[in-house]
Amino acid sequence: MTRCFSLTAARNRCYKSSFLKAGLRSTITDLQDGTVMHCWVPKTHNDSKPNLLLIHGLGANTMWQWGDTIRKMIPFFNIFVPDLVFFGDSYTTRPERSESFQAQCVMRVMEANSVKKLSLVGLSYGGFVGYSLAAQFSEAVERVVICCAGVCMEEKDLKEGVFKVSDLEEAADILVPQTPEKLRELLGFAMFKPPPSTLVPSCLLADFIDVMCTEYTEEKKELIRAIPKDRKLSNITRISQPTLILWGEYDKIFPLELGHRLKRHLGDNAHLVVIKGTGHAFIVEKPKESYRHLKSFLVDLQPPPSTPSPIPNNENHLSSCKGEAEKITLKTA
Repeated sequence: MTRCFSLTAARNRCYKSSFLKAGLRSTITDLQDGTVMHCWVPKTHNDSKPNLLLIHGLGANTMWQWGDTIRKMIPFFNIFVPDLVFFGDSYTTRPERSESFQAQCVMRVMEANSVKKLSLVGLSYGGFVGYSLAAQFSEAVERVVICCAGVCMEEKDLKEGVFKVSDLEEAADILVPQTPEKLRELLGFAMFKPPPSTLVPSCLLADFIDVMCTEYTEEKKELIRAIPKDRKLSNITRISQPTLILWGEYDKIFPLELGHRLKRHLGDNAHLVVIKGTGHAFIVEKPKESYRHLKSFLVDLQPPPSTPSPIPNNENHLSSCKGEAEKITLKTA
């Protein structure tokens, strides 16, 4: 029987309306190489404001992940919010699946919009892309925020028990859920205190999957498989920009040790802030605290106090780990 009403589609329309009211417009940029990129850009560019790029993670489209953030940041910045390749209305016929390729595509969109300088926030998978963008285009990127992205993970970590789910195919099935059961599993990994299953009925989860998770499923899994492939810490470029690293205390997707590892890799140029009592989806679980740190670093240009000494690198620690039900929070995966 045809579904008459979709709560997910209705919420998607609400987010679109809020983006328009915030002074953004939807654009499509054809990169002329088989790649098409969708991006929300300012209706009117204000030369007196700096530019801020918000890069989403896996899960829903970029509106769902940044809808609550742009409202607060729009007074301070010209904001650019792209859909990464294979999300929203962005896609490619090219075979590349690396975060390096994603970063190049995003930068070409920025260049098409005459953006020469920018700061960026990368959320989860978007943090991999943001870090790569900062490394490749250091002259254009001024400040960097990496949110719960295991940039300094290594391929060997999968075998050494760093992750709660060590099988990459199993992880891909969770991160690109196709059943309500897998979506519930993802919520359990993403949130420190996931909503009780009674508050998120299967019909709502199925509706979300139908609207948000059925396109480019294999391509998204290929993006996930590409992250750890041949990845070694010694090959990861040290970016030079001032960097804020935000992490949930009980992140079960990218354990906190990876945040400390990134801090050690970048040295004094980076500041690590651990948000207590949250998981991977800290931006949803504690939005006010998350925004406070973003504003302090990006607007007030104040370095936050770094988290004290790194936690022990042991397997036991690594494996431990509002609202409305429709905010089922694929906002950060």
